[in-house]
Amino acid sequence: MSKTEPVKPTHFIRQIIRRDQESGKNDGRVATRFPPEPNGYLHVGHAKSICLNFSMAEEFNGTCNLRFDDTNPERESQEYIDAIKADVNWLGFEWNEEIRFASDYFDALYQFAIELIKRDKAYVDESSAEEIRTMRGSLTEPGTESTYRNRPVQDSLQQFERMREGAFADGSAVLRAKIDMASPNINMRDPVLYRVRRAHHHQTGDKWCIYPMYDYTHCLSDALESITHSLCTLEFEDHRPLYDWILNQLDVPCHPQQIEFARLNLNYTVTSKRKLKQLVDEQHVSGWDDPRMPTIAGMRRRGYTPASIRNFCEMIGVTKSEGVVDMSMLEFSIRDDLDKRAPRAMCVINPLKVVIENWKHSDDLTLTLPAHPKDETLGSRELYFGSEIYIDRSDFEEVPPKGFKRLIPGGEVRLRGSYVMRCDEVIKDEQGEVIELRCSIDDQTLGKNPEGRKVKGVIHWVSATRSLPVEIRLYDRLFNHESPDSSKAGTSFLDHINCDSLTIVAQAYAEPSLANAVAGEAYQFEREGYFVKDADSTPEKLVFNRTVTLRDTWAKANN
Repeated sequence: MSKTEPVKPTHFIRQIIRRDQESGKNDGRVATRFPPEPNGYLHVGHAKSICLNFSMAEEFNGTCNLRFDDTNPERESQEYIDAIKADVNWLGFEWNEEIRFASDYFDALYQFAIELIKRDKAYVDESSAEEIRTMRGSLTEPGTESTYRNRPVQDSLQQFERMREGAFADGSAVLRAKIDMASPNINMRDPVLYRVRRAHHHQTGDKWCIYPMYDYTHCLSDALESITHSLCTLEFEDHRPLYDWILNQLDVPCHPQQIEFARLNLNYTVTSKRKLKQLVDEQHVSGWDDPRMPTIAGMRRRGYTPASIRNFCEMIGVTKSEGVVDMSMLEFSIRDDLDKRAPRAMCVINPLKVVIENWKHSDDLTLTLPAHPKDETLGSRELYFGSEIYIDRSDFEEVPPKGFKRLIPGGEVRLRGSYVMRCDEVIKDEQGEVIELRCSIDDQTLGKNPEGRKVKGVIHWVSATRSLPVEIRLYDRLFNHESPDSSKAGTSFLDHINCDSLTIVAQAYAEPSLANAVAGEAYQFEREGYFVKDADSTPEKLVFNRTVTLRDTWAKANN
């Protein structure tokens, strides 16, 4: 390892895989998989799983499959499949060989089910869904056996074939594993393996009217793909005995090891696909890629970078302990990444016109500023200074509060990359609102300090005649409660939507260099935050989204 290469933090999954490889287990192979359900867009919690599965495969010279768990066709769509592929690619990962679908294995899964019946390890149950729920018992009471549990093997084989042929109505028959109705683990109380469901499937069409359950499908898909380490979140820990039981009953190519880790819980957000879909369907947001959404698509549109998300996932680590990660850690990660790479620019979001009364030139002066103060490779940009400029309204106070270091009547400030300017006169409208400032510059201060006095304040500005009119979208956290989906009585997560999560400034002014901005390319608007050009931009009107402020404004507001 080179001296400049960062040392990756050790976590228990990395240790397990390293030990397995060193001991020769699985012939030293490492094969992981990322198996999303195509029933919604991926969110930041999935990003952790993507990074873990793909990075472990990369680190140990293994492979990682992208496999869609498409066992619930009524809720799945090609839109979600395409979005998930785009997210994984955008994060910088490449899956092994072709994309896989659980539906690729439906024929094999059906044959495995027949084998379980023949070995008297599964049976067709024609009880109602409510009866089956009642039979399962509770956490304190054992389950009770179905009257169909001990039906002859040949009978179950025939009925299972009839299920496939469509002889049963939806929900009128299921295939159940025969395990232990008294097991302390409810998942082992004869779980359902197949159900009847007449639904058109996006991959297999109308070939099937029975579909396998997730727990049955997942372990066998892993085995058929010769996965070595099946990494999943902690809610599947109680399902691991069933995962192992199914594989132990059948002759499969390999027996993958399921390893659970704590999911990513982020405050001030929700990561339930159902709730995210509700936000979209009820139009609380503009879509799955709304920049306020915790979806990877939303974060991408807001201006988050793949590196910032990958670094964030590495920073929070991999543990067995459930916890909540503060949103400020994610925001720190994007600030840290963009500070190094984002070109600087000036944009006046709340403009106040300034007339330079002692401007002696007939033309504007062209100024050349570096695109980044610490990275010369990013080049430079040109600004134009003339008799009229815009400054931000917040940078002027007629009656300044204590400690105010910007422009006041009779006071001076430094204009970024330009002159020292003094306010000589304040122009107001009939309502007493300040609408214009008359100022003068010290023409001896371009690129140097004035003699005999100190000027503390530095403000940004743009030319009033040669700036670009832009629309600015100021995004903030979608929820104003740190646990918006908590089970507090009488409230819904929707009750905690932050009404100030989006502010649209229809007419701001930006420096001319931004005319060439590329959608998705980040900029630091000096003193305002990090911004990215939005896909809604047109040649007539550029639109920029604020990715994040320069500082953690939430921490400041809550202290």
